[in-house]
Amino acid sequence: MQVLSVASEVYPLIKTGGLADVAGALPLALKGYGVSVKTLMPGYPAVMRMVENATVRMSFESLLGAKADVLEVEHQGLDLLILDSPTFFDRPGGPYADATGKDHFDNWRRFAALSKAGAIIAQGGMAQGESGWQPDIVHVHDWQAAMVPAYMRYAAEPEIPTLVTIHNIAFQGQFGADIFPYLELPPHAFGIGGVEYFGGVGYLKAGLQTGWAISTVSPSYAEEILTPEFGMGLEGLLAYRAADLHGIVNGIDTGIWNPATDTAVKANYTAASLKTRAENKRAVAERFGLIEDDGPLFCVISRLTWQKGMDLLAEAVGDLVELGARLAVLGSGDRALENAFHAAAAHHPGRIAVLPTYDEPLSHLMQAGSDAIIIPSRFEPCGLTQLYGLRYGCIPVVARTGGLNDTVIDASHAALAAKTATGVSFGPVTAGNLRRALRRAVRLYRDPKVWTAMQKQGMKSDVSWEKSAGLYAELYKNLLARKGS
Repeated sequence: MQVLSVASEVYPLIKTGGLADVAGALPLALKGYGVSVKTLMPGYPAVMRMVENATVRMSFESLLGAKADVLEVEHQGLDLLILDSPTFFDRPGGPYADATGKDHFDNWRRFAALSKAGAIIAQGGMAQGESGWQPDIVHVHDWQAAMVPAYMRYAAEPEIPTLVTIHNIAFQGQFGADIFPYLELPPHAFGIGGVEYFGGVGYLKAGLQTGWAISTVSPSYAEEILTPEFGMGLEGLLAYRAADLHGIVNGIDTGIWNPATDTAVKANYTAASLKTRAENKRAVAERFGLIEDDGPLFCVISRLTWQKGMDLLAEAVGDLVELGARLAVLGSGDRALENAFHAAAAHHPGRIAVLPTYDEPLSHLMQAGSDAIIIPSRFEPCGLTQLYGLRYGCIPVVARTGGLNDTVIDASHAALAAKTATGVSFGPVTAGNLRRALRRAVRLYRDPKVWTAMQKQGMKSDVSWEKSAGLYAELYKNLLARKGS
């Protein structure tokens, strides 16, 4: 089976969040199910610097007004199609924003171009010549690629089954109606059954309206987004399409995230040698300038935002210190929240420390050395940091929402007795409930036998892509069966 995947970021070439991890790991996992994936992504400067010996497979004299080439290259096991268009992608800053954090002014055009290129490829744009290729299925990720099925719907060519995956419905790609004349879609596409959304153009809405099927990254989140609280204005459309909505939990690349072989950690270990984690714990404390004692070391590896519940944690850090714990925070985000954590670190020197950046190797060390990771998200479609925590024996303390709810088994009396507990969960998501969860985590830590049992149980959890990749392969097969019926 041949699949075209379209995503705005792919690890290890470019990453701002979990989308890149999924877009990079899922194609590799699907190989075991007889599914071959080519992934179309933008040619950002960082991407172009990493690829070598690429072959030009297609050229556009005018792709929404700009010249572009589609390059094909293999990189670390991934078969990539790179949309090389300097007009759209060769610029300083990140994939979505400039160096000041302001969205690129033409994001609407940049990602419409990515989507249109994906639609043209899907419908036979690379099917010419000896090495001609056309996919059986098109799988697009988030709003940046969600216009692919819309372009396909309004093209004259026969349609190919499409799957739209929502990684976070809070980001929808909404733009004013004034951009519609430049999207190169027929006039009737601007309607309730097309790309129109509250009088403007909605990229994610267009994908959810026109895609054959919809998936999101955990079963719980698939249920949550049908409600006004979590649907972000799209709950009505999703309820209408509920029969086509699937929740498939993300996995992680267990080759990269493996405490037994990870080169980013101070000392490698397995579930049978957990005492070795102490070396990593000392390394984390040293890196953050924290004192060393026998208390628990909590960590945060996250964007510092309201969605991630970081305001609630900022209120609770004093409780952690009173409980004899330390906290290492890696991440940046809202300026007010950054300031709140810096203030807490200044008030509790040696017990709280903050590094307002993202550092991939350091995140591995923190998972390998911290006793617990705090993830108090108000909503979390799937979450990957708790999966890394489980894999590394770093106990997740999580809000009971979305994928956090699907992947972490709370240390209730019953779960502890059955030796199935893998973390501490709480809900509803309030500062008071977070404080109670942190107190409970510290009490559990003070019982080494119970804590070690939870670590080992977490490390036994299947957090790989194998099962979820099988579910995606089955979903692809069902879509092809629909096409043939």
